[in-house]
Amino acid sequence: MTAISPGAQRALLAANLICLASMAIWAAGLPAANLIIPHMPPIALTAGRATLAALVLLPVWWLWEGRNTVLRADWRTGAWVGFVTLGLASFFVIIALQFNDPVTVAIVTAVMPVAGILLECLADRRPFTRALALGLLLSVAGGLIAVSGTEGNLDFGIGVLAALASVLCYTWGSRETVKALPDLSPLGRSTVTVAGCAVVALIAALGDGLLRDNWPQWQAIGPAEFAGLAIFGIGSMAISQLLWIVSVGRIGIGAASMHMNAVPFYTMLIVFLLGGPWNWLQTLGAGIVVAGALIAQGLIGQRWTTTGAP
Repeated sequence: MTAISPGAQRALLAANLICLASMAIWAAGLPAANLIIPHMPPIALTAGRATLAALVLLPVWWLWEGRNTVLRADWRTGAWVGFVTLGLASFFVIIALQFNDPVTVAIVTAVMPVAGILLECLADRRPFTRALALGLLLSVAGGLIAVSGTEGNLDFGIGVLAALASVLCYTWGSRETVKALPDLSPLGRSTVTVAGCAVVALIAALGDGLLRDNWPQWQAIGPAEFAGLAIFGIGSMAISQLLWIVSVGRIGIGAASMHMNAVPFYTMLIVFLLGGPWNWLQTLGAGIVVAGALIAQGLIGQRWTTTGAP
């Protein structure tokens, strides 16, 4: 096992904190989404969410890195990757929720670290170490603990297949966002993929409206509903996706995806702050998930290496 220098340890810890913040902000958007979901079809909601996120990210990127950087970006690749990462992944989640309850979808999502690690081992030839195996095991176990104790039956069928497809799309797309756009900063990578998703989703939403007359209930959308959409789009997509891409670029999709399994705890924490009950089982699950992610990166269990012990 190779020792990690103190500087590298601090950098890894910072990257993990960024990833944790990304998951917490993403989870904060879920209660807010309940305000707007009853009034917008899924495709229209995806389009509105991505459009709001793009409208926030684009001006920031333009002001921060300049006009030339924005115009010279590989928008075609960004649009394709964004379509898979955020568009297809969202579509498959919608299909999964039509056939299964949210708890079942969350259980299936707990396998995301497995997909992330396999992708790194196959595509990047990352060695599958004992620390990585232990971290992966803890992450999946913690994720399952975090969603246990609630109603949900894992019946293998279209819903489960759709949830798995969503996981694979988001895992592949997150890694590809970093790999396929090497000349862009995390802000640039996030912006082109979110904007690409917005364009595709807007076209799909327009088609859904024209072909099936499936339009948002505009008369029911007031300030509270729009605020929920804003939080769901700007916070849970624009800010969260930016932090997520930063962390994936620093610690890899495998380790970053382990943090995804702590989302049920963050959601519970937000509900608790709003007056809901505290769930110690989800707290335990989140602790196991974070420990697994740190072990997989060598941030826990390295003491014997730095002291020179065999």
